[in-house]
Amino acid sequence: MALGGKTKFLLSLFSAILVWAYLNYSVPPPSFELREWKQTGKFFSHGDFKIFYKDVNGTGRPEDVVLCVHGFPTASYDFAKVWEGLNGRFGRVIASDMLGLGFSDKPYGHSYTIAEQASITEKLLKMLAVEEVHILSHDLGDTVALELLRRFLYRQKSPGKGAPYLRIKSLCLMNGGVFPETNFPTLSQRIMQHQWLSPLTRLSNYYTFKNSIGNVFGPNTQPSPVDFADFFALLRWNDGHLVTPGLLQFMAERHMNREVWVGALQKSTVPVHMIYGPADPVNPPVFVDRYRELLPQATITVLDEHIGHYPHWEDPMAVLMAYFGFLEKVSPLTQPQATGET
Repeated sequence: MALGGKTKFLLSLFSAILVWAYLNYSVPPPSFELREWKQTGKFFSHGDFKIFYKDVNGTGRPEDVVLCVHGFPTASYDFAKVWEGLNGRFGRVIASDMLGLGFSDKPYGHSYTIAEQASITEKLLKMLAVEEVHILSHDLGDTVALELLRRFLYRQKSPGKGAPYLRIKSLCLMNGGVFPETNFPTLSQRIMQHQWLSPLTRLSNYYTFKNSIGNVFGPNTQPSPVDFADFFALLRWNDGHLVTPGLLQFMAERHMNREVWVGALQKSTVPVHMIYGPADPVNPPVFVDRYRELLPQATITVLDEHIGHYPHWEDPMAVLMAYFGFLEKVSPLTQPQATGET
């Protein structure tokens, strides 16, 4: 039986309302913790864009500065659960939201590159008069850190150029796509990289986001409802969901620059460590064998088998213990006493 014109209209209207409700689902407001994170941060200018950052004095030695570099699609808030611990170990703790992520500006149509993200980081540190740092990075932040390492090694070999440069004291990575051959992007990431399918990201909402990001956490360490809402709020800030396809070009850059960035790790004069959550579908355990094969001089901490892609959120105490253990070997808080014959 054919539907009448009025019935068709009502069905179309009802469908349109459902689609609108799906796309405009209202998530809870940002938590007190996320609001406080933003309120205690600052902004600096990169060209026409504003970049959010935090710069906090800790209780450690003044000369010990740590730079935290976050991953995709989240923000510096990823380090909130280890922030207090870092403040107790370092004299200064610095983190920023990359261009296109978190509370930073998110220009639509911008050509997002790892080189620019690294340059923004260097610009921030120069503005803060920081010349030496320990780097703690995650995911996309690992790739930015590798570009910073590459630049450091190049400048280290060319001191005659005379220009001051950022010196890296140690590098600790976490669950990043260091080796493209052992990195397996999620379905949503593959869709966003596709020229014709990327517009579908406009149809994503809180539920699709929650499902996508929840899949990379361990089964027993899933974010709380408040955490999911905060992650989503950070993504949607300044319409950030519209620029995610552009940001994901870093995956292609990983392939194009593999030899350069992996080569920097292999030639590194800087101590390198990896803290790894093995329940990570993006970087499954085959990564560990590849890491040990290509970087025999580097060290790695493999966390409990239920820890996934966000170890510093899923098991912050284990991450701090692993990180501080690494630091104690390469930059001990107390110097060993010299012994002599009597």
